[in-house]
Amino acid sequence: MVPQIELCQDGPRCSRIVHGLWRLADWNKSEAETRELLAGCIELGITTFDHADIYGDYTCESLFGQALAASGIERSSIQLVTKCGIKLVSRHRPAHAIKCYDTTAAHIVASAENSLRNFRADYLDLLLIHRPDPLMDPHEVNDAFMALRSSGKVLHFGVSNFLPSQFELLASKLEVPLVTNQIEYSVMHLDAHADGSLDLCQRLAIRPMAWSPMGGGRLFHDASAQADRLRDVLGRIGRCVGGASMDQVALAWVLVHPAQFVPVLGTGRLSRIRKAVEALDLSLSRDQWFEIWCASTGRDVP
Repeated sequence: MVPQIELCQDGPRCSRIVHGLWRLADWNKSEAETRELLAGCIELGITTFDHADIYGDYTCESLFGQALAASGIERSSIQLVTKCGIKLVSRHRPAHAIKCYDTTAAHIVASAENSLRNFRADYLDLLLIHRPDPLMDPHEVNDAFMALRSSGKVLHFGVSNFLPSQFELLASKLEVPLVTNQIEYSVMHLDAHADGSLDLCQRLAIRPMAWSPMGGGRLFHDASAQADRLRDVLGRIGRCVGGASMDQVALAWVLVHPAQFVPVLGTGRLSRIRKAVEALDLSLSRDQWFEIWCASTGRDVP
């Protein structure tokens, strides 16, 4: 059973593993099948669901909201996370002339309110700025956050894909804390170690969220030397720890880090979600963790 944790002191509670819905439209599930997936996650203790306004060409939130409304699940028993700040050229947004970023107060508030309509909900547990905006005015972001918070429409705020300097700039101008940074992190993507993201999260005692925590399909299908090395090592370590699969070992590797990552799973298959949950009980030694690190980088530690 997936436990509940806090992203930071006085921050939102969420499940230790989060289910990500960015491919929901691609899964071609019926409403009944989506309800079954939702119920299956909750049965496992996964109560936090990650979205963004743009997912599925602006359709995934609505698909999820329809299933949630029909499921009879109490809104208070789950946590809704979504993101805003990217504008796509889309038939669903005919006013958008070019793909760009928009972190103006008007856009943030309008995006959050539209997400609430899509979810058929009256509040969001967590709203993230999806990507750093080179034209971001932190004072405008603060105005939006305060308006959304004071109206009860959003309870907590964070960012996604921000570098430490970008995180600290925004945080310095806000009247509410940033409770997480959702970043790419996996055995195939180690940038967060070099760019200071994990150092900052540990210093501030906030848990980062990890998107693509098992490397996506690249871990299984890439023909690269990195993927070949990782498949060999993950398979061998899996056999040493009781027959765990490659994806379970890869997820356990993410969970070892003292920053205490909250992984966001991107699969629509309950069988794979159950396997991921089992990885919570998988223990890797320090030697095994570094074996995997070296397989990813293709060299020994300095």
